[in-house]
Amino acid sequence: YWPAVRYGGPVRSVHGLCKGLAGLGHRVSVLTTDVDGPGRLDVPTDRPVMLDGVEVHYLPVGWPRRITRTPSMRAELRRRLPSVDLVHLHAIWQWPTWLGARMADRANVPYVVSPRGMLVRELIEKKSPLAKKAWLALVDRATLARAAFIHCTSEAEAAEIRALGLDLAPIAVVPNGVDLPEREPPAALVEEVWRGLPVGQRVLYLGRINWKKGLDRLVRALPLLRDTELVVAGNDEEGSMPGLIRLGGELGVADRVRFVGPVEGERKWALLAGADLLVLPSLSENWGLVVTEALGVGTPVVVTHGVGAAALVAEEELGLVADGNPDALAEAIRILLADSHRRRAMGERGRRIVRERFSHETVARKMLGTYEAVLGKRRAVRTEPFRPAVTAD
Repeated sequence: YWPAVRYGGPVRSVHGLCKGLAGLGHRVSVLTTDVDGPGRLDVPTDRPVMLDGVEVHYLPVGWPRRITRTPSMRAELRRRLPSVDLVHLHAIWQWPTWLGARMADRANVPYVVSPRGMLVRELIEKKSPLAKKAWLALVDRATLARAAFIHCTSEAEAAEIRALGLDLAPIAVVPNGVDLPEREPPAALVEEVWRGLPVGQRVLYLGRINWKKGLDRLVRALPLLRDTELVVAGNDEEGSMPGLIRLGGELGVADRVRFVGPVEGERKWALLAGADLLVLPSLSENWGLVVTEALGVGTPVVVTHGVGAAALVAEEELGLVADGNPDALAEAIRILLADSHRRRAMGERGRRIVRERFSHETVARKMLGTYEAVLGKRRAVRTEPFRPAVTAD
């Protein structure tokens, strides 16, 4: 949970949702862990803290860290569940989600599950497939099946879940909200972060450096793009950067790929606002929060079909949607870099649409409608006990 921003967009969007709900007058409490990569967040774990009107209780993560087992969470849930109307669980493959679902079910409190883009066949098959399939069979099928609804952030994410046969509860699609800066970043800072690179040559990737982000495809597209520099901003959780640097050297474009590390605050917004294009070449994204962040400051985008926001980009002409191969990415980037008027029109539409549809208050109101539908229908006490699934498709 916030401020563990190394984990990407979900950390920002979940806090934004909680903040939006609190702003609408609801009492929002968060139980989370102090995990932050290999270390721990510098936060108190013996008492809750208030963040933007949200009560957040960070609990010490235990062993095994890979599933964020948090021993003290059981007692906190037992204490808190009698006074809550609904539980919202974020992410799967995690011990807190299993525990939260099990204890909420036993307390007859409805719960919602947000898989946050983790239920994608390709992602399951590519990393720890045996462990994930076992966990899914023994734990998460039951969690999904007994949910009041499954929350997806895009129709693309919902389609992936249906393709896996995991639409075991009703699906509600509610997008992620976005925080935008109160003012435009200073022009001097924009020029500083882009180091004087001329407009028309600025391509940006912003996000975690991770195998599922498809950055190798974007680096392979660079030899097809003359006079274009790629800035890669983000933390390297899995040690992928050395391989990308080697790839750039082999392709003769190492001098046109600049890794600038994680960026936050004004420098992040200066990078986004000063870019000609944001490119997100991911294999799979349940949405792609950086897409709405870029559009919100008037920067058009190139995204692959695996990005949940691709439908919005195509329908509203906010950029281009491309296949993930280097040729297709290069062509989409070339087309937009060659047409400044088209980029400007796309950026202006994006700025307006993001402010109208993706503020945290707007998204919180939509989510609240799904919560209220659940609470309006469910007043009878369920008597069937919680039973984990023991078979898999």
